[in-house]
Amino acid sequence: MADSFAAVVADIRLESRTGIHGRWQMSLDRTEFVPGDTGVLEAVTRSGTRLEIPVVAVSVDEEGVVWHMVEKPLAAGTDVVGSRHVAA
Repeated sequence: MADSFAAVVADIRLESRTGIHGRWQMSLDRTEFVPGDTGVLEAVTRSGTRLEIPVVAVSVDEEGVVWHMVEKPLAAGTDVVGSRHVAA
């Protein structure tokens, strides 16, 4: 079961890097993800290519910002459709 919602990438920051591999945190202008969720963010590039970015973890910082952990970042301002995986 998955719930979907539309959002815009609000901010992005590097969480960690090991060699050439990085893990990024992205915040959205709105989200239905909560800590413990996983899922996918989908975006379409200007050329029409469809991207699916797995959300591997979700956390909330001390200011209440929800951060979506991903291994491939999207630029701030990118429109996305989020689908969170809901445990049955």
